[in-house]
Amino acid sequence: MPVDDPPAADGPRARLELQAIRALLDAQRRRVTAYAERYGAGPPNPSPPTVAASVPPTCQDVLDALPMAALLLAPVVGEDGEIQDIVLLARNATARAYAAARFPEDAVPPWTGPVPLFERIPSLASTAIPGMLADAYHQRTPQQSDTVEWLVCTRTGPVRISVEVRIAPCGDHFLLTWEPGGRLRMAAAAQQLVRTCWVEWNLADDGVQPSRGFRQILGLADDAPEPSLCDLATAATPDSRSTLYQALYDVILRKRTTDCELRFRGGERVFRMVAEPVRIVPGGLVWALRAVLIDVTTDRRRREAAQRAERDARREHERAEAVAEVAHVLRDAVLPHFQDELESFGLESAAVYRPDAPGAGVGGDWYKARGLPDGRLLVALGDARGHGLAAVTLMAKLRYALAGLAYTSQPVELLTQWLNEVACADDRESTATAIIARYHPDLSLLRWTCAGHPRPVLLRDGRASQLPAPAGGPGLTLGVMPNTVYSATETQLETDDIVLMYSDGLTERRPADPDADTRRFLQAAECCFREASPGIGHTGLQGHAERLVAHLDGPHRTDDATLLALRRTA
Repeated sequence: MPVDDPPAADGPRARLELQAIRALLDAQRRRVTAYAERYGAGPPNPSPPTVAASVPPTCQDVLDALPMAALLLAPVVGEDGEIQDIVLLARNATARAYAAARFPEDAVPPWTGPVPLFERIPSLASTAIPGMLADAYHQRTPQQSDTVEWLVCTRTGPVRISVEVRIAPCGDHFLLTWEPGGRLRMAAAAQQLVRTCWVEWNLADDGVQPSRGFRQILGLADDAPEPSLCDLATAATPDSRSTLYQALYDVILRKRTTDCELRFRGGERVFRMVAEPVRIVPGGLVWALRAVLIDVTTDRRRREAAQRAERDARREHERAEAVAEVAHVLRDAVLPHFQDELESFGLESAAVYRPDAPGAGVGGDWYKARGLPDGRLLVALGDARGHGLAAVTLMAKLRYALAGLAYTSQPVELLTQWLNEVACADDRESTATAIIARYHPDLSLLRWTCAGHPRPVLLRDGRASQLPAPAGGPGLTLGVMPNTVYSATETQLETDDIVLMYSDGLTERRPADPDADTRRFLQAAECCFREASPGIGHTGLQGHAERLVAHLDGPHRTDDATLLALRRTA
C-alpha cells in the first residue's frame, strides 16, 4: 500500500487534496513537537542519579517480578554438544497462579524442587518447545512461537493448554515465558471473521501501532511496512481523499470522533474508518489518532445490488403500469360490451372477460358479434398466442381483419382460411385459435368453423353438451400452415337454447387434459343452470355467465379467460 508519490493519472484536484492532507499532518507534527519541547519531554539528563547501595534481589525475586508466567530452565548437555535433558529450576508467582487456576489440586505432582521438565510435564516433549530450546542454545538468540498446545490429563479429564511461548538465553540458563494464546488467537480470528482491524498513528513521528490482523485485513504482505497516514492518503482513490481529509481535520483540529469511507487503488474493496483523537492531557493537544478499519466491501456490494434490483423493479413496475394502461385502452376498444345490440337477430348476448393477472388489462383473448349487410350475424371468439402487448397486437390484427373479410359475404370456412393466411403472413411466430360463426336469424341456424379451439357448448333444457366437430375434425390453429382448408358445420337453435363459447384459459389445468377440461366445463354449466336458471333479458344471461366463470375460476388459472354466451329468444 505505501506509495511515495501519487500516480500521474490523478487529476489536479486529487493532487491538491493529497497536499492538503500532508500539510495538515505536518502542522500537527510541529505542534506536538513544540509541546514536547516546551514541557520538558526532550533528551534525558545525562547526569547519572545517585543510588544508595542495597542488597541485590535474588533470582526468585527477579522471576516473581515478571508480569508473565516464567520458568527458569537449565540444559543438560552431552559430550556431542547436544542437549540431552532440560531441568526445571524455578517458577515465578504468575506461573504458580496459572497452574493453580488451570489444573485441579492433584493434577500435577507437588513442587519439591528442581526436576526434569519433560518428566514433570511429559506432553511438552511432543510440542515445538524441544526444538526451540535447541535453537536458543546453538544460536544464542530468543525463540518465539505463535502458539504451543499440549494436553494435561487430570482426574476430571484432559485440560487443553494453548499459549504463546518465548525462550530466551539467560547466561547458561534459559528463561521460558508464556502468555495465554487463546485470547490473542481469538482476537485475530475475530478480526478475520468480521473483517476488522485497529491501529494507532503517532502524529509526532509517524509511528504505527497496529493490531495483529492489520496487514491481512488491508490485503498487505506479511513483510510490507505498516502504512503511515500519508501512505494511507496516497494509496486512497482520488474520490476518497476529500472524505479522509475531512475525517483527519475533525479528529486533529476539532478533536471529535468521526468516520469516513475509503477505497484503495488496485482493488475494489471498501473500508469504513472510525477514528478518535488521543490527547496528551484531557482537552489538550491531539498527539495520536486511533482508528478502527472495517472491510465493508460485501455490505456495499449487497447494497449496490439491492439498489440495482430496486431500480430494475421500479422500471419494471413503471413498464407494467404503462402496459396495463395501454392494455386497458385496447380492451375498451376491441372487446365490445353487449347490451341489447343483438335483439334484432332474435338473440340475447353476454360476455365475461378475466385477464391472466390483476391489473394486466387484457391478453390474447378476443370476441366479436356484428351484424352484416346481408342481415346475418358474424360471431367469433379467439385466443392469440402469448401474453402482453404482443398478444394484444395479434388479437387486434385478427379481429379487425375478420371484420373486414366478413363483409365479402363469403362462407365462414373461406373466412377462416383467409384469416389463417393473415396470421401466417406475420413476420413473428403468430398463432391463434378461433371459433368463427355466422348466424342466420331466418333459419335459426349457426354455421361455424373451428381452428384449434375448444368447441362451443350447447345448453338446452338444463343439459350441456359439446357441439359436434365439423367434418374431418377441428381445423389447424391459425398461423401454423398456409393454404389450410377448413370445414364448417351447422347447429340448429331452438328457443331458449344457449350457446357458450369460451377460451381454454377458463378450464385448463396443469398437466393439460383437454377431455377433462371439457367435462369440467359441462358439469359447471349444468350446475349453474340448476342453481339459478338464466333470467329473461340481457341482465339474466349476463348474471348466468358471471356465475359460470366464477364457478370455474380460481388461483390455478395462468391465462386470460373469456366466455361468450348467446341465447335464442325467438
